[in-house]
Amino acid sequence: MLFRPKPKDVDPRERAVWGDLLSMGMVFPIAIVLGFFLGRWIGGYFGHAQVGQWIGLIWGIATGFWELFKVNAKLNRLDKTLEKPPEDPKKDPDDGP
Repeated sequence: MLFRPKPKDVDPRERAVWGDLLSMGMVFPIAIVLGFFLGRWIGGYFGHAQVGQWIGLIWGIATGFWELFKVNAKLNRLDKTLEKPPEDPKKDPDDGP
């Protein structure tokens, strides 16, 4: 069925992180290619197209890895919030430590 109800046990934050992870496949190549050509264009404007393309390429690669770092940090934060220590069923909560 195309429009089935969403299961209630899935956290929307987890879905958002999956969307970020799946988008990384597009972010890397787009950032690298865009950095390369923008650097080449700006470098050509100042008379040094090759230097500009290398600077733009490095900038694009750094941007791709920065996005990867941000997604990884978001995934770690989500992992810490979802992680709960197992409770001991034999221990009475009123007994203290």
